[in-house]
Amino acid sequence: MTSTAKISATELDTITGQIIDAAIALHRNLGPGLLEHVYEVLLADELTRRGLRVVRQQPVAITHAGRVFDEAFRADLLVAGKVIVEIKSIERLAPVHTKQLLTYLRMLNLPVGLLLNFNAATLREGLHRVINRLEADQSPALRINQPSKDAPPPL
Repeated sequence: MTSTAKISATELDTITGQIIDAAIALHRNLGPGLLEHVYEVLLADELTRRGLRVVRQQPVAITHAGRVFDEAFRADLLVAGKVIVEIKSIERLAPVHTKQLLTYLRMLNLPVGLLLNFNAATLREGLHRVINRLEADQSPALRINQPSKDAPPPL
């Protein structure tokens, strides 16, 4: 599990900005159509070269019926121990993809994750920011992008 220490809005904005910048550059260079694994490896490498700590395939534990399952599922990237990045390379995102990322955020007790669909014509079309929770003093820009509880993600 990750730390529950408070994460500043500035720190979140800096980290997510670096991730988005690197992902857009990667998409512009390679375009759509590759396997998710390729984008994951290359994005992790680019973020590491930018000085961010990146863990690929971060195990996520879940407790069920009083038992702990240490590797119930895996998040594609955990960046700086603060932001989860889920990578897709599919025709179009479905509501379940946002729900999946939100579950990871809750299990790791993190406020923000990015869902990146590299198969979109432009990465801006395939980029979704998912919010678990934010403190009152954290970035209004992040709160604006928070999906409503029942609304499907924009496609």
